[in-house]
Amino acid sequence: MRGHRAAVPRPHRLRARSASIAAFVVLAALVPAAATAAGTQETDVELPYVCAFPSGDRPATVRISARFPGRAKAGEAFSPTDITTTVELPAEAVADLTSAGAATARASTRLGVGVTQNEAAAEATWRGTAEPVPLPGAGPLTLTTTGDVPSVTGRSDGDLTFRAGALAVDLALGAADGTAAEPGPPTVDCSLAGDAPGRGLLATVPVGARTPDPDGRPAAGEPSRGSSGRSAGSSSGPQDEPEDRQGDRAPEVAGDTPGGSAADRDAPPCLYDDGHPSTSASLNAYVTGYTNVRKLEGASLLPLSCVLIEQGPTDIEFFPDFSGGHLTQHSEGTLRHQGRPRTPPFQATFLTFGFTPTKATMVLEQTGPMTMDASGETSFVTLFTRLETRVRIPLVLRMTALEVNGIPLEVGPDCRTERPLRSFEPDPETYPGDHLVLSGSSTHQPPDQPTGYLLSSGGRLTGEMTIPAFTGCGTGGEDLDRLLTASVSGPGNHVKQVQGQTCAVQVFNPAECTEDLQPLKIPVPER
Repeated sequence: MRGHRAAVPRPHRLRARSASIAAFVVLAALVPAAATAAGTQETDVELPYVCAFPSGDRPATVRISARFPGRAKAGEAFSPTDITTTVELPAEAVADLTSAGAATARASTRLGVGVTQNEAAAEATWRGTAEPVPLPGAGPLTLTTTGDVPSVTGRSDGDLTFRAGALAVDLALGAADGTAAEPGPPTVDCSLAGDAPGRGLLATVPVGARTPDPDGRPAAGEPSRGSSGRSAGSSSGPQDEPEDRQGDRAPEVAGDTPGGSAADRDAPPCLYDDGHPSTSASLNAYVTGYTNVRKLEGASLLPLSCVLIEQGPTDIEFFPDFSGGHLTQHSEGTLRHQGRPRTPPFQATFLTFGFTPTKATMVLEQTGPMTMDASGETSFVTLFTRLETRVRIPLVLRMTALEVNGIPLEVGPDCRTERPLRSFEPDPETYPGDHLVLSGSSTHQPPDQPTGYLLSSGGRLTGEMTIPAFTGCGTGGEDLDRLLTASVSGPGNHVKQVQGQTCAVQVFNPAECTEDLQPLKIPVPER
């Protein structure tokens, strides 16, 4: 097990592992338009991507091959097979790797795949692994990964469309002597280029039987379509449905197995290092979940992200009769992605004003301290403990790419929300300014296990936020602020986040931590 230089430990004080972990929210509503491309059951597509390297963004070519069923039944799960993802990185990108002393690279890929049916959407992650390959002395590097992918279930009749989205390439670099290359395994984040053919379309799988009557009318169970593409005789569409109905209609994608290991590269890196050293109070954990965007009446996956936290001491104020006491704890944390306080980049596709397909690439940036405050009471007589937790974090949503109706629009380098995401703050004098607030609670009655949200075991955090107006969007005199503000910004956006069990990095526990001190437990998002 490899370690790192630790900071000077804090004086040891009583610490209860029951405060909240840092939290974040990712904005996007995956509500793409219904696909119209013809289906193909053996896919072999080549797509242009743009990948972020330390020296800058580089173009890359990604080839995806897979086998799909010719047709599926509603309510019947199926899995695409023979999945191969081939990534060709340009020579300039290879130079970034070799300059760090790397001689070999073992790739693991995580491809986001949007799955839509009848204008409702879900997201799957296609994971692949590969054996180490030598880095070329000159020219491009080709990395090919293979692996199994989650099953998909169409909830009703209608075509299921699969589209490639954001791609993350985890690289385990090796030196010429066979040891691991420093500074560690990087993650290369890649976004689908705006001119990608078919907006990343991989395949279309028909669900249900389609046998029209001889007079041309659709078969029973197949809706007739007017010029608008909606079912005839119905004035309501997805934009008229309650938010929770979107989740009911979306295709079902099997989640990752709970308890997966970060060592298997099923998660982005989540490590302390010399740039952010650990202390005796340091913890790390993964978070994920879903968020709604009220204006678009859709739900979006919160991609798996890393949080580092410094757990504060627990204070107890005894009751006058010493039968128990009031507990408080204050902790602080930070998002961590490639050494910066932010989430990984992510893509989302939504319908602007309910009919225009729009795809965006975004990042959430932490702009101030993340605080986690827990308070509650414990009884020394019954041993019952109750805790309420609030997580506060200022987050600005930054947009890095935008495509409207298949046409790339230049958003410029400073397209963002004009203020951080904002929640109702019950104590504004103590916690001024705009920030997201997420809440969780727990109870514990020994000898039973605790229930609800606890730092040590993870759990659910929920909240509601207002998305501010956008600013700085557009180049060359083209102002995109009003488009984004009108289609996305506003109040009433519900957030449900799930945190996995923490890893106490200086008290190695193989049930909580991988050998390189990353969180062992990987949470599964819940709607």
